[in-house]
Amino acid sequence: MRIDPKLKPSDLTRPLERLFDLAGRKVRDIDRTWDVSRGTPVFTVEGKYTTRGWTEWTQGFVYGCAILAFDVTGDKTLLKLGRDRTRQHMPPHVTHVGVHDHGFNNLSTFGNLRRLMREGKFPHNQWENEYYELALKSSGAVQAARWQGIRVEKPSPLSANVTQLGYIYSFNGPHSLFVDTMRTIRILGVAWQLGHRLMHENDRAADLLKRAVLHGLATNQYLIFHGQSQHTYDVRGRTAHEAIFNRNDGLFRCRSTQQGYSPFSTWTRGLAWAMLGYAEQLEFFATIPDGKFRQSVGLPRRDVMRVFTQAAVQTCEHYIEDCSALDGITYWDDGAPGLARLQGWRDRPADPFNDYEPVDASASAIAAQALLRLGRHLNKPRYTQAGLSVARTLLSDTYLATNPKHQGLLLHSIYHRPNGWDHVPKGRKIPCGESSMWGDYHLLELGVLLHRLNSGGRYLTFFD
Repeated sequence: MRIDPKLKPSDLTRPLERLFDLAGRKVRDIDRTWDVSRGTPVFTVEGKYTTRGWTEWTQGFVYGCAILAFDVTGDKTLLKLGRDRTRQHMPPHVTHVGVHDHGFNNLSTFGNLRRLMREGKFPHNQWENEYYELALKSSGAVQAARWQGIRVEKPSPLSANVTQLGYIYSFNGPHSLFVDTMRTIRILGVAWQLGHRLMHENDRAADLLKRAVLHGLATNQYLIFHGQSQHTYDVRGRTAHEAIFNRNDGLFRCRSTQQGYSPFSTWTRGLAWAMLGYAEQLEFFATIPDGKFRQSVGLPRRDVMRVFTQAAVQTCEHYIEDCSALDGITYWDDGAPGLARLQGWRDRPADPFNDYEPVDASASAIAAQALLRLGRHLNKPRYTQAGLSVARTLLSDTYLATNPKHQGLLLHSIYHRPNGWDHVPKGRKIPCGESSMWGDYHLLELGVLLHRLNSGGRYLTFFD
């Protein structure tokens, strides 16, 4: 991708104003027209949100969009909408034992509301604050309970040479580790920071920070390629969607994918989840004193941060150098076979309307935030400027849904290409022109981050 070294957050002021103006109107439209008995809005078809049963992992994004739009605009009707719908519809997600999505659903709602109250964006109420905190603590513990250990036969520097590893398993079952979960383990960190722990039989306590750390170490070892093996497709920073473990003996067996083209190519939204997950964890760990970290995790903080930095840098470099087009936008998978028909696709702006492979702008919205955070954490302008460059493209007319009849915000989002779930417009050969709830939410979250960088407001984090 081409990185603009002179781009500043202030250069995006007008595009951000347009984004949040659109967001306020579209959030209200979805709330007014959506029948909750149908399930949860997932993606658009011909510009109208529809559902797609898999798990209800996008409901928090629906109400989170209203809360984030209030954060920037101060429109109290959006705050009321977000608070009311969170109270009415989100409690089942707090105790959902069957998914790995707690950080998506519950931090987008309960977490954002608690943050805004603590920032003074609306009046403090002790009971309301404790309600949000109880939801976050419970959610973190329930998520941490989806735990499986890994049999470590030979310690590896890719996981800080630990002898004990484990992971929060995906909805596929105890054998399955997803790369997506690197972004949802934030909920464990929040619950830990609030003083919570997971209790097992005989009052045995599990430390939530430790489980988040071990999960991240396992993800770096088993899902991220590092360009240092003899594996044919070992490209530094590449991510697989899924790792499979033999639950009879706890050993790693193979990589797999659900939403990517293959286990040995990069499904770009999975890459983006890893980029942002590691970058945010590095910001969080930097606030924890060494002694407190070691007391919880049993490892030196510097050793863990070295591994997490490796993961963040390598995945971000893979995005910049290998996976993005000239304008910073990615196609849905860097190994998608149709890319061979788009010769030189990295050397020109992404084309959402080509005949061969769709772009996934939702991956780029997630990745842009990761690049900005890593750039700030490491004080590396390369990543900051890359993040700003991607954001500028996402806020352009090509990707921002300015049509008031279109319910989405971010165009050209892809959900599940292998399953053929995404809408192909009449006269087109590939999906294009549609939005997803996670794409809209992460564009707004990116927008809040940029707005605060612009205005000198408090830096946006998931933790206190």
